[in-house]
Amino acid sequence: MLSHERRLWADGYERVAGLDEAGRGCLAGPVVAAAVIMPPQVEITTIQDSKALSEAQRLDARATIKEQAVAAAIAGCSPAEIDERNILQAALKAMRRAAAECQPPPDFVLVDGNQWDRNLVDAPWPHETVVKGDAKSQSIAAASILAKTERDALMRDLHEEHPEYDWASNVGYPTQQHYAALREHGVTPHHRQSFTLFRD
Repeated sequence: MLSHERRLWADGYERVAGLDEAGRGCLAGPVVAAAVIMPPQVEITTIQDSKALSEAQRLDARATIKEQAVAAAIAGCSPAEIDERNILQAALKAMRRAAAECQPPPDFVLVDGNQWDRNLVDAPWPHETVVKGDAKSQSIAAASILAKTERDALMRDLHEEHPEYDWASNVGYPTQQHYAALREHGVTPHHRQSFTLFRD
């Protein structure tokens, strides 16, 4: 999980940030991104791909990341921004915002996926994209954990306003119950109007 970071540290980069996002496939809520700079040469085995961890493990790992990170920041793009930009551009924008909010700032960014080069060429940091990076890079995995836990907590708060959509359980993802609630209750301001919100 540190092979990408070790190569960059050896090249003289001290603050390598991992970037990842959560919520691209959701029908409701923002897309949330995180940027995390971990201390050089520190390997923490509990930091893994957020999708491979239980909720309790993610929360434990989140606490460790918050305690150990040199810098960490979380940012997002709202449903309105998603509708205006499209979900890919909004996810990339959220990651760029998170990286920009890191203090101290990164001197290199590792980005989950393969889209950064073509879509955010104006980003000020040298960068590398890593396909399935949350399973290959500790920095990206840490970002995936922060983004996922932050977004889940946000959607559970929104559940209190709109319990009929069961966001406490589905956190905005497309489920049969979510589609059924949309048919019965309609669309909220938290739904992404550019997504297919109704299906037969």
